[in-house]
Amino acid sequence: MSPDETSHDQAAYGKTATKLVYMANQIATFFKTQPAHESAQGVATHINKFWEPRMRRQLFEIIDHGDSDLSPLVIEASALIHRPEPAKRD
Repeated sequence: MSPDETSHDQAAYGKTATKLVYMANQIATFFKTQPAHESAQGVATHINKFWEPRMRRQLFEIIDHGDSDLSPLVIEASALIHRPEPAKRD
């Protein structure tokens, strides 16, 4: 892969990561209005139900990297989110 392709892939991943963080934080904002004992479960249930495995895999990559703008509620909910199998490489 050429340096141009690598930087393009990294830029695309950065945009995707930014969008996933935004979406996850929006979900958390909604569930903050729920009782505290239900909010993390609500975030996890929503993500498990509506996010495809690729999106959840990328979310876990963001979480595992550690340096993100994810809401603490998303981080808490991550223990309840189904982690997909790693992507298969050809």
